[in-house]
Amino acid sequence: MDVKTIAGVGRLADAYDGFVLDLWGVLYDGGAVFPHALDAMARLRDGGARLVILSNGPRRAAAVATRIAAAGIPAGSYDGVMSSGEETWQLLNDPGGDSWYRSLGRRCFFLGPEGDRAMLDGLDLEEVPAAAEADFILDLGPLDPDHTIADYEAMLEAAAARRVPMICANPDLVVHRLGKVEICAGTMAERYEELGGFVRWHGKPHPSVYKSSLALLPGIERSHILAVGDSFRTDIRGANGAGLDSLLVTHGIHRDDLCHADGAPDAARIAHQGALAGAVPTWACGLFEW
Repeated sequence: MDVKTIAGVGRLADAYDGFVLDLWGVLYDGGAVFPHALDAMARLRDGGARLVILSNGPRRAAAVATRIAAAGIPAGSYDGVMSSGEETWQLLNDPGGDSWYRSLGRRCFFLGPEGDRAMLDGLDLEEVPAAAEADFILDLGPLDPDHTIADYEAMLEAAAARRVPMICANPDLVVHRLGKVEICAGTMAERYEELGGFVRWHGKPHPSVYKSSLALLPGIERSHILAVGDSFRTDIRGANGAGLDSLLVTHGIHRDDLCHADGAPDAARIAHQGALAGAVPTWACGLFEW
């Protein structure tokens, strides 16, 4: 695998007209926005490019926009937002031609932090207090950021024994928040599958969320769109599946595995880790900067 390493996204500005940008690890760390990323976004838009932020956040797109604005990423710095939570909400609200969602019952067990309970707003669902009593589990992540998967084992075992389906609104396994590693909904969903439970996944790397994201970049050929992210499993594999070129940011979730001692991307390590993950980036750089 031949991965081309570059100093910054400015090297690619003339090659792409649209950019699909990951959020965590690329634009901010869950607390503070990266100034170099804001600068790169501004330069790309000044050059005529259009930018869409694609997040695996388990909340609606408008809520994502509100949160990142508070963190320092203003609405005027990009052209659209799509999220795994938005896709989940839309299907729960209107299954359309999706037969699996049409057959889903209304009794929902909400699994997630209180701050994300707005995901239930506007949905015709009956919330129940126990997963084993539900028609489905809506998995948005742990109730507390300090929890581990062991805190949910008994609940997951009971629900899996009853064959309660789970909807995972965030496929990420972990997130780095201000230097701390926290589990995400994807870790809980993976464990549920190991216990024999069925999971319906939304977000990267699954193709449907890319279709929704590319709809926010009308008129741009797929060959002129670059997906930027820091995860082989979600961002790069998703870009590969969607037929998009990709830029791997090595100072994100894989920061300890992909760089030389001076912090520069190591093409050999990237190739090795990419082969293990089954995900091939087109380009790699240390930070999403110009």
